[in-house]
Amino acid sequence: MTFFEELNNDNTSGVALKNIQLKKSIISFLCRNGSYTIADVCKEVNLSIPKVTNLISELINDGLVEDLGKVESTGGRKPNLYGMVGNSVFFLGVDIKQGHINIGLTDLQKNLIEIKENIPYELANSQEALTDLIGNIKNFIKHLSIKKEKILGLGVNLSGRINYATGYSFSFFNFNEEPLAKALEKELHIKTFLENDSRAMAYGEFNAGLVKEEKNVLFINLDYGIGMGIMINSQLYYGKSGFAGEFGHIPLFNNNIICQCGKMGCLETEGSGWALTRNFRERIVAGTSSILLEKANGLSVDQINMDHIIDAANGDDVLAIDLIAEIGDRIGRGLALLINIFNPELVIVGGSLAKTGEYIILPIKSAINKYSLSLVNNDTKIKLSSLGEKSGVIGACLLARNRLLNLD
Repeated sequence: MTFFEELNNDNTSGVALKNIQLKKSIISFLCRNGSYTIADVCKEVNLSIPKVTNLISELINDGLVEDLGKVESTGGRKPNLYGMVGNSVFFLGVDIKQGHINIGLTDLQKNLIEIKENIPYELANSQEALTDLIGNIKNFIKHLSIKKEKILGLGVNLSGRINYATGYSFSFFNFNEEPLAKALEKELHIKTFLENDSRAMAYGEFNAGLVKEEKNVLFINLDYGIGMGIMINSQLYYGKSGFAGEFGHIPLFNNNIICQCGKMGCLETEGSGWALTRNFRERIVAGTSSILLEKANGLSVDQINMDHIIDAANGDDVLAIDLIAEIGDRIGRGLALLINIFNPELVIVGGSLAKTGEYIILPIKSAINKYSLSLVNNDTKIKLSSLGEKSGVIGACLLARNRLLNLD
């Protein structure tokens, strides 16, 4: 049985299970540090040379590790160097949005090999939507140039409350007793890891985007809702129950607007994509003009969504720009609170609303300066996401890779 088969076999136990863990340790060491000799690996995993030699031979036979030849030596017998084969295995990432999904593939060395964005999809808590999701993933895999057997893990991002450790979703596709991650595994036959979408986007930015030397970073996902990923001391922060980062549900306003969570006064009620869409529709009904309706080809007020408004703003629509500035001011007010608490080195603004660029980031920065303590925010940089829509896909792939191979 190959390493791939052993890894996906839930019945593996005893010596075979121990060998899988030892192989994971070797892979983890080589992935983090590059090419090394067997003697170096022995020191890292605290095993004998014969044992490590045998394990590496098995990994070579499985196509995961390669012999890179002799290392330069000043004298004596020259040892061989061993390293990971970058295209030996791959990891799939699925980022689910309200009206579309993005799917991508990375290799063992974290390179994005293929990505398909904006696949039409309507997110709903129904069996039909789940079946459609599975169909889209299967279709993406079918058109890949690699064999499906080389896909070692799958990361899936969903909005709402996710328990990544158990694989349960408490907001979508929660109508079966078994965890969603396990249900997807049964359909796709790939080890699956579930994650909150904002946290996965944050993980993508932390590992492949703007974060360089910073250790304390906040990632804000501005979409229909508002999410957040938190990095403290270079580690993704989950909190006690795994639900840390509910930035959108800070009770910041004294209003009677019921939030998606069922409570009133949350930041999301006045500072999110939902709020932007509601406000835009209300202003149109009240008689305010917009180029959106002039170019909409029969689009009714009720059909206007956040993406339409973003496109209008980027097309210099005054109403869209003004309303996005109002949203930015409210988000900045909430961020000022977070900056006062966390004193982060960097705040990354991502998600759909970040596509409006300075229209959203300038009012955010202005509100932060207005509401946060100058002594605290002086060292905090505010930047737009560098990965855009790719952040969620890359984050999902890397989380699947790192959790499967114990690279966290």
